[in-house]
Formats: sequence, structure tokens, C-alpha cells
Amino acid sequence: MVLKERQDGVLVLTLNRPEKLNAITGELLDALYAALKEGEEDREVRALLLTGAGRAFSAGQDLTEFGDRKPDYEAHLRRYNRVVEALSGLEKPLVVAVNGAAAGAGMSLALWGDLRLAAVGASFTPAFVRIGLVPDSGLSFLLPRLVGLAKAQELLLLSPRLSAEEALALGLVHRVVPAERLMEEALSLAKELAQGPTRAYALTKKLLLETYRLSLTEALALEAVLQGQAGQTQDHEEGVRAFREKRPPRFQGR
Repeated sequence: MVLKERQDGVLVLTLNRPEKLNAITGELLDALYAALKEGEEDREVRALLLTGAGRAFSAGQDLTEFGDRKPDYEAHLRRYNRVVEALSGLEKPLVVAVNGAAAGAGMSLALWGDLRLAAVGASFTPAFVRIGLVPDSGLSFLLPRLVGLAKAQELLLLSPRLSAEEALALGLVHRVVPAERLMEEALSLAKELAQGPTRAYALTKKLLLETYRLSLTEALALEAVLQGQAGQTQDHEEGVRAFREKRPPRFQGR
């Protein structure tokens, strides 16, 4: 369901149901959650990369999983929600390489990447209203923060199919690259992050997520607290030492 490969401090995770366009099942969610927790807990892993096998990133929920029975969506979403919480709380940088269609919950998962690359020919579709559902997997939380409330309303109500280039213009992805170079560029970016100050990355991610709900005074106070934590790391000491010695820093993720 989820392939795992380690390269130079990067854990590469590949959604692996290519014959079903990597449509999401409970089993796939469980495998992805386990892989994310493994990457979080492994000190040798300092960045993660998420992509899909075949010609899609993920077509979203596999509706055939439910057969003829009426789904208990509230119960089913608990499996999605723990994956989303693992993605949002990941203390290591996450690069997402969108290799093809990302629809519904597949689009939601893709947007949780800290840095998002898309191949030429990839597409993004919210899709939920097309089957009479509301957005889930954190899309209602994340999309307005990426594109603004008005644009999020348009995308979620009309559910257009966005090209990679349109997604780039909206800020849904950071880069669009030729399909044949997608994994090369995504892996290069992940390896660069894997050589960085891991703890500072984690604290930066926490700061950005928290400040959306804080006043300026509260945000300034949180900056001070987290800066105090960052200032105690070995990587900060190495960064200062490298600056004084006029050389590139050699961060260890500690």
C-alpha cells in the first residue's frame, strides 16, 4: 500500500495502488499513518517525501471500499484525521511530489506538504461536492489559508479541475517541473532539507500553524518561547560557529 525507501536522510513514501489511481482505503490510511510515525521516530530520517505510484498522486477515497452498504463517514474519517494530524504535526520537513491527478482527499493530503512540487500534466480537483459531500481531511482548514476565503469558496463550491500551472498561480504548489524530472527535483529538495537544522524546522512549522489563531502580542510571545528552545540546540551552536568561521554549517539535526 505504501512503499518506503531511505536515501541520504530522506524517507520516501509512495502511495502504491497505481491500478486504482492510488485511491484511498482504510488499509492505505493505516499504512500511511504507520509510515509517517516511523519517519517521525527514526532519528536517521530528517526529511520525508510523499508521492504516488503510476499516473496519479491519488484519486481520493475509493468509494468501492464500502460495497453496497451506506458508509459511516464520521467513523471512517477518524482514520483520515489521525493521518492529517500526523502530517500537520510532523516535526520534520515534508516534500510532496504530485505526479498526476490529486482529487478529493488526495488533494487534501497533497496540500499538507511543507514544500509541494507538481509535474507538468498534474491536476488538482476538490471533488467533494461532485458526490454531494463536504471537504474533509483538513481541506476546509488548509485551503482558505493557502488561497484566501473567497477563492477557497469558489474552488470548493465549483470544484474545477486545476492544472499544475493554475495551482502554481494560486499558491497551491511551489514549483511545476517536467514529469520526467519530478522525482529528481523533489528528492534533491528533500535531501537539502535533510541537511538542515531539523529542530528549527519543527519549531518554525509549529509557529506558522499556531500564529493563525493568535493575536500579535500572543504571536510575539510564542516566537520568544520557541526562539529560546531553538537557541538551546546544537545546530544553533554550529550555525553560529560556522558563521564566525566563514564556512557552511554542518547541521546534525540536534
